Amino acid sequence: MSTSAANNLDAFWMPFTANRQFKSNPRMLVSAKDMHYMNAEGQKILDGTAGLWCCNAGHGREKIVEAVSSQIGEMDYAPAFQMGHPKVFELAARISAMMPNGLDHVFFTNSGSESVDTALKIALAYHRARGEGTRTRLIGRERGYHGVGFGGISVGGIVANRKTFGSLLTGVDHMPHTHLPEKNAFTRGIPEYGTELADELERIVTLHDASTIAAVIVEPVAGSTGVILPPKGYLERLRKICDKHGILLIFDEVITGFGRLGTAFATDYFDVKPDLITMAKGLTSGTIPMGGVVCSKDIYDAFMTGPENMIELFHGFTYSGHPVAAAAGLATLDVYQEEGLFERANALAPYWEDALHSLKDCPNVIDLRNLGLIGAIELQPIEGKPTARAFEAFLKCYEKGVLIRTTGDIIALSPPLICEKEHVDQIFDTIRTVLNEIA
Repeated sequence: MSTSAANNLDAFWMPFTANRQFKSNPRMLVSAKDMHYMNAEGQKILDGTAGLWCCNAGHGREKIVEAVSSQIGEMDYAPAFQMGHPKVFELAARISAMMPNGLDHVFFTNSGSESVDTALKIALAYHRARGEGTRTRLIGRERGYHGVGFGGISVGGIVANRKTFGSLLTGVDHMPHTHLPEKNAFTRGIPEYGTELADELERIVTLHDASTIAAVIVEPVAGSTGVILPPKGYLERLRKICDKHGILLIFDEVITGFGRLGTAFATDYFDVKPDLITMAKGLTSGTIPMGGVVCSKDIYDAFMTGPENMIELFHGFTYSGHPVAAAAGLATLDVYQEEGLFERANALAPYWEDALHSLKDCPNVIDLRNLGLIGAIELQPIEGKPTARAFEAFLKCYEKGVLIRTTGDIIALSPPLICEKEHVDQIFDTIRTVLNEIA
């Protein structure tokens, strides 16, 4: 390949990126180890975002690298249609063992987006299998992010992700989000106010009748929209309303799964059990694309009828349960367990919380939110220039050696679970310096 071809940035249409801005002044990462990236200029960049909420075990972990390398040498690919390989069954059993009792079947995908669309399809097919085929309506939430498949953006509630793609799926409604800054600004952890917002589901049931509603999908903690937390008792109330009306409850745990809140999953943190859980990201610590949907035994058993030689669910992907991804997943779960990373995140969370809330006096900070090893710093937008202030903070933090993530005028943070107090200090000291510089 010629040098000019290798250095030509035009061919790659980058996802969720201001392509023209980036290509005029590229930020190129060339290697990664533990808590840091290295950029093309040789500068170490502290990872304050676990890649994209995914590298929970950190970067370049030897056990995962060795598992992936060994599996490629042994068997690079095996079909999952009418065939199997040992590691994917082992991984499914390991994941099932991490779940609350009764959530014991795993359908593998390749991403969070695929996991969401899979969960929605399973919900629809489940009701049909039970003779309730009128249950076709799906309920999401404003400001929800459920990936970029047509199902995910239909139940999702982020305007920019929806507005240019036509009418999307029909028969979808949305509950209100739970962000109430007028009552909950600068709350440490779970906010007090807004539990009654769950009752909006009752209003939707009254409008459409429960016999038409298949499932409700929510992120226990909304991540990509800027870290929106559920008020006390909110998820419990959603669970009760769904039970009352025979509606399935789906937790999208693509971000909250695998230790982000200091527990294995948000279902453990909040002690609320959904009917289906979507996952991805931390499943392989970002090393190989992989996702999954965990469902209850009742849902699985509803499909296991008819002749045994017939396919029960006409759904799947070429790479469902890919051998290399399964090997990465097993090694990742080993690292989480052997190093106690979920417990480590839980122990670090109070220090993280204090460091985040120390920014309350910084210029233009209008809210701070946190739970586990997740944090959000909401900034006052520049009049007539939405997102500009946060994006400037992103660029300046990168220049100073810290990677943050922005969504709108919100800085979102989610470091790898191997984070030390010194890393927490560097993240927030850098952000403090930057916020004062751009005031």
